[in-house]
Amino acid sequence: MDELFAILIALAGGLAGGLVGVGGGVLFVPALTVFIGLSQVESESTSLLMITVVALVGAARQRTYGNLNLRDALVIGVLSPLGVIVGVIVANEVPQRALELSFAALVLFVAYGLIKRALTAPAEGPSR
Repeated sequence: MDELFAILIALAGGLAGGLVGVGGGVLFVPALTVFIGLSQVESESTSLLMITVVALVGAARQRTYGNLNLRDALVIGVLSPLGVIVGVIVANEVPQRALELSFAALVLFVAYGLIKRALTAPAEGPSR
């Protein structure tokens, strides 16, 4: 049964990643926790590796459309591991419940910001 959920999570995460640029934290982590039964830390760790592949494929494909800002991506990509090092240490020291609640709060905060931006921004056509 876990294999079926894993296939569905992979397809949904890939689709979401290609469609709206999400997949890792927004979809993979909760799905791995809820449907596969991994702990929050296991889900986060697994998602970090999974999202690498999704991000590389998505970025390569978006580059063909001229949508990739390579300079910004490289700057953020080179500096992000510093935060990951600290985040991994913290994630392994705080209680599972605190991680779950923190993750949920972050997702809600980001969702609020996206909804607010979408409702106040002028309507635009396709991204091309």
